[in-house]
Amino acid sequence: MKVPFKEAFLFWLKLGFISFGGPSGQIAIMHHELVEKRKWISESRFLHALNYCMLLPGPEATQLAIYVGWLLHRTWGGIVAGVLFVLPAAFILWALSLVYVTYGHVPAVVAVFHGLKPAVLAIVTAAVIRIGRKALKNSVMWTLAGVAFIALFFFKVPFPIIILCAGLLGFIGGKLWPKRFLVFSAHGPAKGAGDVTVIDDHSESPAHAKPSLSRALKVCTVCLLLWWTPVLMVGGALGWNHVLFKEGLFFSKAAMVTFGGAYAVLPYVSQQAVDNYHWLETSQMMDGLGLAETTPGPLIMVLQYVGFLGGWKFHGNLPPLVSASLGAFITTWTTFVPCFLWIFLGAPHIEQLRGNVKLSAALSTITAAVVGVILNLAVWFGIQVLFPQAGPVDWFAVFVCVIAFIGFIRWKWDVMWVVIGSGLLGLIYWQLLQA
Repeated sequence: MKVPFKEAFLFWLKLGFISFGGPSGQIAIMHHELVEKRKWISESRFLHALNYCMLLPGPEATQLAIYVGWLLHRTWGGIVAGVLFVLPAAFILWALSLVYVTYGHVPAVVAVFHGLKPAVLAIVTAAVIRIGRKALKNSVMWTLAGVAFIALFFFKVPFPIIILCAGLLGFIGGKLWPKRFLVFSAHGPAKGAGDVTVIDDHSESPAHAKPSLSRALKVCTVCLLLWWTPVLMVGGALGWNHVLFKEGLFFSKAAMVTFGGAYAVLPYVSQQAVDNYHWLETSQMMDGLGLAETTPGPLIMVLQYVGFLGGWKFHGNLPPLVSASLGAFITTWTTFVPCFLWIFLGAPHIEQLRGNVKLSAALSTITAAVVGVILNLAVWFGIQVLFPQAGPVDWFAVFVCVIAFIGFIRWKWDVMWVVIGSGLLGLIYWQLLQA
């Protein structure tokens, strides 16, 4: 069985418009759509890919989409999945950034997201429960998930370190105590005839997933040329001290060193963009984070907003809108092109390791730690949603979250309609308050 490319294209396009809620929300939506609803990839294969993406710099949800798209339809599948995951948010955030620098805040947009956020919280919570049921099969796995959550939430330990430590513990534990650690086999049992998965646990990796030196060299050459050509063209045309070249250079560096996803990137970028480069003010950075949260796609899209405002403020001889748009483009380009390099270069080797029985225990512990990571993101997001600005409980958000959660768990509501409906509820609620 194979997924038609057109069907996959339409799904990735849909995902680009409904992937709200930052990395936790997007991983939850992909898990629901790809694993449970469409059955394009099995639970263990999905988590195997997610474990790798968690270790990479940059947005892990985007990289996960590229990985699954690549598994299903080779390089073009990965390109389509990654581009469509980002493109709707890029255009929407560009428009919102223009409205922001021209008119300031738009209350209607804030109202829509007021309804969206609790629905996304329900999606994330449901995903934590579903993944936890399948991944946490004994007290050791439950303990690892709990330790990962505590380390992240209370001690702010970077989750790549947690994932690496979990893998090391699983590798050692698999040798010393295999009955407790070898609980998540790389090749699970075959599915029943009525529960067929396109990429299941027991099937071999597709032919295009076999690593080779010639393919690796080609991937590096093409991706590096695509990555750096626009940056060097901007520097050559406008000058090496121009704000657009500095943005391209800075965000290229950020793409290589910011491990831990959007929540790790934002403090670093905020400090540099506000205090060092003076592309925007602190209040503008906070407003930009709110705008990025109102759009689908990766939360790290806030970097595009930073590039837009930097280009607008230091436009030089260019018209402000042209400079700002180029700043938004080069920021987005240098942020996301590296994602394709990391996946296309490393994923074949990760697929090769999937059948290694010695590493199955490490995979089991990494998966348990990932449950703790997602739970941490869910709790952080939940606090922001249910207790906005550290104030009293938002009962409207509680109501929407509870209804959406029950709908997902009991009635299997479709994510797209929940997103649309909750956004409309937020708008209606705002209009009632204005009346």
